[in-house]
Amino acid sequence: MARAMGGRFDGRVLVLHNRYRIAGGEERSVELHVRALEEAQVPWKLIERRSADSTRIGSGIALLTGGSRVGDLAAAVRRFEPHVVHAHNIHPLIGPRALAAARQSGARIVLHLHNARLFCAIGVASRDGEPCFRCRGRRTLPGLLLNCRDSVPEAVAYAAGLALHQSAIWQAVDRFVTPSRHGAEQLAMLGVPPGRLTVLPHYLPADAFVGESRAGHGRYALVIGRLSDEKAIDVAIEAAAASGVPLRIAGEGPLAETLSGLAQRLEAPVRLLGRLDRAEIARELAGAAMLVLPSRYHEFAPYAVLEAMAAGVPVVGTTLGGVAELIGPENCVLPNDPQSLAARMSSLWADGELRRSQGQMLIATARERYGGERYRRDLLLLYADI
Repeated sequence: MARAMGGRFDGRVLVLHNRYRIAGGEERSVELHVRALEEAQVPWKLIERRSADSTRIGSGIALLTGGSRVGDLAAAVRRFEPHVVHAHNIHPLIGPRALAAARQSGARIVLHLHNARLFCAIGVASRDGEPCFRCRGRRTLPGLLLNCRDSVPEAVAYAAGLALHQSAIWQAVDRFVTPSRHGAEQLAMLGVPPGRLTVLPHYLPADAFVGESRAGHGRYALVIGRLSDEKAIDVAIEAAAASGVPLRIAGEGPLAETLSGLAQRLEAPVRLLGRLDRAEIARELAGAAMLVLPSRYHEFAPYAVLEAMAAGVPVVGTTLGGVAELIGPENCVLPNDPQSLAARMSSLWADGELRRSQGQMLIATARERYGGERYRRDLLLLYADI
C-alpha cells in the first residue's frame, strides 16, 4: 500500500495521455509531470496514445465505445501495478473504460483537466467568437445541433460519446485536477463534482528562468499558440496593423493561410514563423518586447504566459479565463477589441524601462508561484491524500 513518509510518496505512478493531432500546452504539462516524478524519485511509467495515428472513423468508434484497445491498457496496469493512475487527456482513444479497468485493479485515479473536454466536442468551450457553455453535464446535444466539429459524423460521435460515458468517469475518478482557480470554477459549473476537484498550478523547470529581463531591448511582440479561431490571432494582427508594433507569430493550425492573408491585406508588420521547437521558442522570447495572448475563450493556465513570465517578458492578455491569475487583471484587455490591444501594445513599445521592470517582477512572481519544488510537494501530497 502506498503511503507518504516525511513528505515523500512511496508508490508507483502510471501516467496516461492521448496526444492531440496538433501538440500544445497539454503535451508540455505531461512532459513536465513525468519530469517532476523523476526528480522526486517516484517510479513512473508513461503510456501515450496518439490521435494522429487513428482515422477519424476509428476515433469516433473509440468515443462511442469508451476507448480503443482497452485490454492492452488494462494489461499494462496489471504488469506495472501502479498505486496511482494519473491521466491527462483520455479522448478519444484511452477512454473511461481504461480508467475503470485501472480502478478495478486497485489503483487510485487522478484525471487532470486542462480544458472542457469532458463536455465540449472541441474542448475549448468557445463558439462564434466568444465563450460558449451550451453543453454541460450530459447535455451535449447543442454540439451536435451546431455541428461544432464541422463534421456531422464527428459531431454525432462526440455528442453521444461524451454523454454516454460521463457517469463512468464520475465513478472511476478519485480526484480531478486543474491548473487554476478559474478552471476549477468553470469545471464545477459544467458538472465536475466540486468536492473532488483540486487546483494544482503548473510549474516550470529551473532552466526556464532567466536572471535578468531583456524585454527593454525587445525588437517585436510575440504570439505563441495554435492558429485556430478561439486563439483570436486575427485580433493581434489587427492590433499590430493599428499600432505599428512588429509582431511575430509562432504556431501552426488550420487558420495559417487565412491569417497570412489578413496580414497582407492590412499591410501589418507581421511574420508567421510556423511551428517552433522548445529551443526556438526560447530564442524568440529572448528577443521579445512583449507576449500577446488575445484569446477569445477561457484558457485555464496557458504555458505561453508562464514561459514568458520566466523569461522576463511582459504579457498582454485578455480578461477571459485564468490569465489574470497569472499576470494580474491590470495587464489584461477586453477580448475581441483590437483597438484596446493596440493601445496597450503601443504603451509598452514606447517604454523600454517599463518593459524591463515589468519583466523583472514577472520573473520573481513565476519563481515564487510556479517553481518545481512547490509543484512536486503539492503533487505528492495529492497522491498521499487519495
